[in-house]
Amino acid sequence: MRITPRLPLTYLRHFSTTPCSMSSSEEVLVSNVNHKKVITLNRPKALNALSLPMIRQLTQELQGIHNGTDPTQMVIVRGSGGKAFCAGGDVLAVTKSYKEGTSVCKDFFREEYQLNYMLGTLQVPYIALMDGITMFKIYTPGCGMSINGRFRVATERTMLAMPETALGLFPDVGATHFLLKGSDVVHSGMATNYTSSQNMEKLVTALLELPKEKCTEQAVQAELEGFELQNEIQKMPDFTLEPHLEIIHRCFSASSVEEVLGKLKKQNTDFANAQLKELHKMSPTSLKVTFKQIKEGPSLNFADVFPIEYRLTQRFLKEHDFHEDAEQFWWTKTEIPNGNRAHSLK
Repeated sequence: MRITPRLPLTYLRHFSTTPCSMSSSEEVLVSNVNHKKVITLNRPKALNALSLPMIRQLTQELQGIHNGTDPTQMVIVRGSGGKAFCAGGDVLAVTKSYKEGTSVCKDFFREEYQLNYMLGTLQVPYIALMDGITMFKIYTPGCGMSINGRFRVATERTMLAMPETALGLFPDVGATHFLLKGSDVVHSGMATNYTSSQNMEKLVTALLELPKEKCTEQAVQAELEGFELQNEIQKMPDFTLEPHLEIIHRCFSASSVEEVLGKLKKQNTDFANAQLKELHKMSPTSLKVTFKQIKEGPSLNFADVFPIEYRLTQRFLKEHDFHEDAEQFWWTKTEIPNGNRAHSLK
C-alpha cells in the first residue's frame, strides 16, 4: 500500500480497525479513511499545478460524492512537497494545444470549470489546506481547488496570487492581480481560517477522528477554530493592507479602468504609485475584461459564472498577448517588459 506524502501515519494506525483504502495516480493521491477522503495534489516539482489528467481524476473522485452515490462525509485537499497547495494550471500545455489545433485547450477549461462547480456545490464539508503557494494562474485551478470550497485554511506560509492580466488573460471568478501572504488571505476573505503550518498534521488527524454522524459544517468549524492561534504571542497578524484601504476604496471604486489609473496617479503616494506601476505592466485588454467581470460578478449566480468565463477563455486564446507573454514568463522565467505591449486602453 502506497502512503500518501505528508499524510500522518498516526491516523492510519489510529483507524487500523476501520475500512481504509488508498488509490493513486502519479499526480493525484487519494486516501479513504473513516468515511472521509484525503486528496493530495502530487506534482511538487510543478508546485502542484493541475494537469488535465489530474482534473479528470479529481472529477472522478468527487462525482459520486456530488451525486450522493458515494458515502464519503468529508473531503480534505492538500498539496505535496511542502512548498505549494496548488500553483494554478498547466499554462504551457494549453498554449501548445491551441497552436497545434488539438482539443486540450478546450477540454482543460471546460472540465476544470465543471470541477470547480462541483466543488462549490458539494453537500459535504470540503476543506482546502492552503499551506504554501496558492497561485490563481489562468483559469482558476489553484483558486478553484480552494476558493470554491466551504473551508479554506491559510497558514503563515500561504502565498496567494493571480497574475492573469500580466499574461494577457483575465482572472476568473472576479479576482484581481494581487499577492497576499499568511493572515492577509484571511483578512481579505479569501481564506476562512488561519493556523500555524506546524498544526497541519494534527489538524488532519483531528478531522479524520470526527465520527461519521458529526461530519457537519458546525463540527468542522469547531475543530478549525480549535487550531486557530489563541495566545497573544501567536495571535494572527493584523491586515497589512489596513493602512491603504481608504485609497483602495477611493480609487478602485471608479467606473472605468481609465478612471482607476487617473485616481491612483492623483494620490501620489508610494502605495498608489506602486499599484499604478503594476497596472501599467498588464495587458490593456485583460485589465478591461477583468474590471467588467469584477463589476458584474456580484449580480451573477454561481452556475452562470462558468459558461461566461469558458467563452472568455476561448476568445482570449486567440489573442497574441496571452501566448507571447505566457511563453516568455514560463520558459524564460523573466518579467514581461512593458515594451511588449502597446499600452492603450482605447
